[in-house]
Amino acid sequence: MKQYDITKLTKEEIQDLCQRPKMDFISIFSEVEPIIDKVRQKGDSGVSYYTKKFDGASPDTITVNPADLSINLTSSTRNAIDTAFENIQRFHKGQLPQPLEVETMPGVKCQRVSRPIEKVGLYVPGGTAILPSTLMMLGIPAKLAGCKTIVTATPPHKDGSIADEIIYIAQKIGITKILKAGGAQAIAAMAYGTNTVPKVDKILGPGNQYVTAAKMMLQNSEAQIAIDMPAGPSEVLVIADETANPEFVAADLLSQAEHGPDSQVVLVATKDFDLGACSTALEEQLMRLPRKDVAQEAINKSFTLIVNNLEQAFDFSNQYAPEHLIVQCEDAEQWQNSIYNAGSVFFGQWTPESAGDYASGTNHTLPTYGYARMFSGVSVDSFLKQITMQTISREGLQNIGPTIEKLASLEELEAHRRAVSIRLNNLK
Repeated sequence: MKQYDITKLTKEEIQDLCQRPKMDFISIFSEVEPIIDKVRQKGDSGVSYYTKKFDGASPDTITVNPADLSINLTSSTRNAIDTAFENIQRFHKGQLPQPLEVETMPGVKCQRVSRPIEKVGLYVPGGTAILPSTLMMLGIPAKLAGCKTIVTATPPHKDGSIADEIIYIAQKIGITKILKAGGAQAIAAMAYGTNTVPKVDKILGPGNQYVTAAKMMLQNSEAQIAIDMPAGPSEVLVIADETANPEFVAADLLSQAEHGPDSQVVLVATKDFDLGACSTALEEQLMRLPRKDVAQEAINKSFTLIVNNLEQAFDFSNQYAPEHLIVQCEDAEQWQNSIYNAGSVFFGQWTPESAGDYASGTNHTLPTYGYARMFSGVSVDSFLKQITMQTISREGLQNIGPTIEKLASLEELEAHRRAVSIRLNNLK
């Protein structure tokens, strides 16, 4: 990992360290556009064409109802899924909003109520590994929010099948349909709808740059869909002081590096942290990883920033706005109020980022690429919309009416004023 000393960097150089690798969206958009167009025009056959082309699979049907499928899982796998499922559900259930009602003045009652987004699409990446955890992170809050139609898209195996783990979770959630497709073609199918794929109103879930490009393009199209957030490569920032365990820090860095060669891995360490021991542990642990080549490539592009104190560490972290922030320092939770920009935070030496990825209860679908400055991770709120309601009594209109009339006159909207005046005259 490259190493920098914050005392030797200019403000501009520090800002440069916060920049992520630029994604060439112009060329990606040009590759994704024909995929979207073909799916929009050809529907199911367009999806099948690209599933065979990109994934080498030709399922008999591109959609299945998970309730109709049988599965074969070991008891240990079921137990692991069930435990994670319950923890995630328990945490997200606590996020359900309460109705809000305020009488802003006598006779004027205002409310805000939550309603589910009726039709949602959940994208669960496949590629080199199945990701049942992602389906739980997306599907459980969708279920709790009360979404009526929940479509899950995930790439099939070469034989056209879907992993039993995915099916089991889909059954527990009550998924409407599983679309056996990945990539931009799956996003397009859910955005426009096909003969077998219900059209959805919002698409959520992580994916590669082609999935991200498709979501961004379709959000600004006649498909009229919303998306959860822009996304880039996975990333972690670890803050470590002299009390941090170097082996733990190395393990946390590698747990993110093994995601992919473009993963962003950052260590911000005070001068008294044992960086030498951490580097040794990093090399030793790296050699034992099945995905060591991938992790090594990510580590080669990563960096360590040496700071004088933890105040500087958290200041840099807020500038960087990491997807995952791991705080390994003395009395870690005391720094909670110093954190403004982060997707999810992990306090203390016994809290690995892996816990949030799988089973602690928090969501792992998080803003990357610096978007933690203005986006939140997926939650129950991601599947809800808020509607305001109001009721004004006779007394209320007499109280608030003159204010409305005056403001409408100032804006020269006479019909607005008269809508109130006619009523007030009727009350005389």
